Amino acid sequence: MNTPEKDYTCKGWLAVTALIAVLVAVSFIPPRTLGGIKLRRANILSDLIDFDDAAAAGTEAATPTTFDEEEFRIDLEQVAERIVADTTPPPVQITFEWDLRHRDTLRRDTLPGPAMRRRPNRLVDTLTPIEDFDTTGLRGMRTFCDTLLRARRPVRIAFFGDSFVEGDILTADLREQLQALYGGGGPGFAPMASPLTGFRRTVKTQAKGWNAFNIMQRKRAPENQRENFYVSGWVCQPSDGASTRWEQTDARQRLDSCRAAQVLFRSPRDSRIELTVNDTTRRTFDIAGDNAVRRIVVRAPHLHALTFRVLSGTEGFTGYGAIFEGGRGIVVDNYSIRSNNGQAMFWTNPSVNAQIDALAGYDLVILQYGLNIMQAGVLDYTGYGRQIEKMVAYVRQCFPKAAVLILGVSDRSVKTDRGFEPMDAVPRMTEYQRRAARNTGAAFWPTSEAMRAQGGMERFVQNGWAGKDFTHINYEGGRRIAWALVDALNDFTARHASQRKAEELRIELGKGILTPQQRRRIDRRLLAKPRIEPLKELRR
Repeated sequence: MNTPEKDYTCKGWLAVTALIAVLVAVSFIPPRTLGGIKLRRANILSDLIDFDDAAAAGTEAATPTTFDEEEFRIDLEQVAERIVADTTPPPVQITFEWDLRHRDTLRRDTLPGPAMRRRPNRLVDTLTPIEDFDTTGLRGMRTFCDTLLRARRPVRIAFFGDSFVEGDILTADLREQLQALYGGGGPGFAPMASPLTGFRRTVKTQAKGWNAFNIMQRKRAPENQRENFYVSGWVCQPSDGASTRWEQTDARQRLDSCRAAQVLFRSPRDSRIELTVNDTTRRTFDIAGDNAVRRIVVRAPHLHALTFRVLSGTEGFTGYGAIFEGGRGIVVDNYSIRSNNGQAMFWTNPSVNAQIDALAGYDLVILQYGLNIMQAGVLDYTGYGRQIEKMVAYVRQCFPKAAVLILGVSDRSVKTDRGFEPMDAVPRMTEYQRRAARNTGAAFWPTSEAMRAQGGMERFVQNGWAGKDFTHINYEGGRRIAWALVDALNDFTARHASQRKAEELRIELGKGILTPQQRRRIDRRLLAKPRIEPLKELRR
């Protein structure tokens, strides 16, 4: 006699109902604060339920902060002396190499890097050009362009900012488009550990056994770690067996085209480190104790995942993070610090900054600050402008070979009786930032003008490119600003390349008698005029 089959349909529906109930319950858990960092609501059903936390969080983050010049106090002469004193070559090994490349990969790596690929049209309709105030030609944007066009090594961009670019907003698309033009791959810098890593889509970070301390709450860090902060804004202290696993994602193109990584740390005591590449190949490194910043450089045909583990020697150990790159081409490192108006830069250790720059070598530093300094009705930002000039001086001491590009404050609206209207302080803050760039010989790019060329903050909110606080952009808004900045960099580089060619032609013409081959080459150069036409519509 056959036993009738049991019907589990009812139990299946009960399980589904229970799961939905749990998801809804989790979504109602309000935002929490962990280690002084406010975490967002885990709204798993965000497509169905909108708590408007983004607007609430944005409003809180956008609340004008009192400008305190004491927070920007720094003796730049002492900084220079400290860098010189603390960066003398130590008696220990600094760089540890692990090369897993095959012979054919090594042969390809000796070939010239990718040349500039001229874009037949722009990414946005209206070009907002870069304004270059460098008069020396020694380390400004023109020098950066020369490196970009000729270097057979990674060209590195450090992007310093606040919550406006947190989670790789804007920088993810800046990186993607520049790598499409000039080559390269990988997501750039990723910290060793942070409560905020879960918000970043361009690299997946799983950290265990670390205590992470943020520079904005630096007094909560152990006393022996307070002097170790890097411009990333984080120092991480391990317990025995602490580990971090980074995994590349497909959130943007070329992120998983990663072929090299530099892991950065300090090991005052003798320690043993274990690295695992792609979850299969392991190697241990014995590190002699010293206060210098150290790095382990890993190269492989394809570096999809990397695990870093501290096996011993955790006392005083400081983990910074890893820089992931794709060989020659562009590397963009996001160094965003929430609630930072630039003052946190002066709380970092200049020697640590200079040591990491000596290892990595930055070619361009972008400064994006000032959003939370602005207040409606306040039109004088003279004091803050002076501090921007100090920031530029500090950057040049810590990153001496890098050009500096100041981004003007982004567009912002405030609520009035007539609804949301553009904040009157935006053009004033922009002008003070432009003046700081002019006074220091840096370059300047007016972010608010680039946004207003695309409809301004009102259109950004209407299109879902920014939060309802009319202040903070999201990934879609970051993409539009990044495209405008890429167009500006591309245009500046193309014009600089044309000027270089014209100079070379004048030199050749000045030589007197030319051979027929030289004349034909000059004619070809003179007739080659790069054209960059705007698109009729924004790319989606």
